[in-house]
Amino acid sequence: MPTKKTTKKTAKKAVKSSSKTGQAKKTTAKKTVKKTVKKSTPKKTVKKTSKNTAAKPLVFASNNTSFWVNDGQILNSLVALRDAFDGMDKAVYEYHAKGNDQNDFANWVGVVLCDGDCAAALEKAKTPRSAKTVVVKHLKYYAI
Repeated sequence: MPTKKTTKKTAKKAVKSSSKTGQAKKTTAKKTVKKTVKKSTPKKTVKKTSKNTAAKPLVFASNNTSFWVNDGQILNSLVALRDAFDGMDKAVYEYHAKGNDQNDFANWVGVVLCDGDCAAALEKAKTPRSAKTVVVKHLKYYAI
């Protein structure tokens, strides 16, 4: 009678023991990834009106309608007015902008240069620096 050979299969150990190899056991842990969601603030939208879309031509005053400043300067446009505010003394400014009663700069800009928005803003300016800021803001609407 023939004999049967039986083979035994042994399962290999998945983890090596640390005593034989001198290495530490390697363990893998599942890491959970936490997703963060950024909250974004909505961007400000600017309504474009007709004055923003098309640049207006810069208006120059004639010699008869130019602005004569108390210190001797002669102004003929908003650009010249902006430059005049740079070095203007506060006393000269106050001479032409007498509080709420009368503002020569605002009147001239409104009547001669035909810019009512800039004139209204100039009436509120109290110093040459704030008046220059107003003029610079309104010059953005012009094609220079």
